This record gives sequence, structure tokens and C-alpha cells, in this order.
Amino acid sequence: MSRILVIEDEPDIRQVLDYNLRLAGHEVSAAARGLDGLRLVREESPELVILDLMLPDIPGTEVCRTIKDNPQTRSLPVVMLTARGEEIDRVVGFELGADDYITKPFSVRELVLRVRAVLRRKVPTSNDAPSIEFGNLRIDRAAHRVWVDGAEVELTALEFKLLVTLYDRRNRVQSRESLLDHVWGIEARISTRTVDAHVKRLREKIGAARDYIETVRGVGYRFADAPLVEAS
Repeated sequence: MSRILVIEDEPDIRQVLDYNLRLAGHEVSAAARGLDGLRLVREESPELVILDLMLPDIPGTEVCRTIKDNPQTRSLPVVMLTARGEEIDRVVGFELGADDYITKPFSVRELVLRVRAVLRRKVPTSNDAPSIEFGNLRIDRAAHRVWVDGAEVELTALEFKLLVTLYDRRNRVQSRESLLDHVWGIEARISTRTVDAHVKRLREKIGAARDYIETVRGVGYRFADAPLVEAS
């Protein structure tokens, strides 16, 4: 069971989400306005937020930005829910740190599965090695923490899984479709540009270790087989 916060101004959609998420075993709270949602994030410490982009007081993108810019809530998964279906809106959402993006009208069953997949990313598996040392990059799987040159880097749950997936498959090219399937957890009906947006953001965050993630033009991405000689 997980605590889920729904930030959605349409009463009918809030009711549908509340009913089906509770049916799936989750605790649910809701807000109709962005500022009320941010207050509940602080007060209730939810484990996942379902966020509408079109809110009556402030844009959902601003709510997402506020959550992801705060070190205390940066790792909180955000699933964006909106009537906007253009690819540029999805890319902007992911660049802000959203973990998934669902457009209205949506399948309730698919939404519940997406929520389950996002929540599953937060749980490290017992079979994982406890830590990774790779040049100037250090990854603690169990603690869900990453350091570059000794300085900790804050990653979202999805960015962390993307980094670990690329590392575990290092020196093997991973297609965008393969990464969507493995990292997002289900067959996502979203553009492969989603992967590009997340890789771009991940590279920006890991800074001096960014060159470990190589672009293979026309195919996808590959993690370097060995640390760079002059990594700093």
C-alpha cells in the first residue's frame, strides 16, 4: 500500500482516481488546486503524486518544478495527467523531472499499472550489488544515492533506474525502445524522444561523469566499458 496524492481540478476525475486507486490498495488524498497540493506534499509526505497540468491557480508544471527543486521532495515520483497530447508537452514534463505522463482520456487500468510501475522503481532488489565504483562515479543501489567526484547528485527514481540500467548493460548498445520497456516498466505509448529528454537531464546532473553515457547515432545509448582515463 502506498500513499498517493492526486492534484486534479475536475471532480469526476478525482472521484474515479480515488475509487480505483483505493481499490488497488492505496491510500489516497486529493487537492483541486496546485498550492493546496504542494501543502499536502509537505504535510502528508505522499509516496507518489498524480498531477494535472491544467490547474486553476498555478500551472502543473510549476508544481512539478517546485517538488523537484526541493531536496526534501526531489525523489518523490510525479505522474503527469493532462488533456494535452502534443509531444512537446510530454518532453517539457519529463525535462522538469516527471516520472511518467498520461493523457486524457485515459484507461483507468493502464493508469493503475503505470502507477504500480513507477512505485516499483523506488524499491531496490535484494539481488543488486550494494554499491558501484566506476571512475569518478559511485552508486549505492540500496540507498538510492549517487556521487560524482565525491559530491552527491540528486536523481529522481526514474533517472536512477535509467543510470543503473545503462551501467548494468555497459558496452552494449541499448535502443530507445528497449530502455522504454525496461526503465518505464510497461509498454509505454509515448515517443522515444522521452528517452532522449531523460538522458539529457541525467547527463546534466552527473556533470563530470556525463561522458560515460555515449550516444550511438541512429540506435540509442551505451555506457562506457571502462572509466575514462582523464575523468575528473
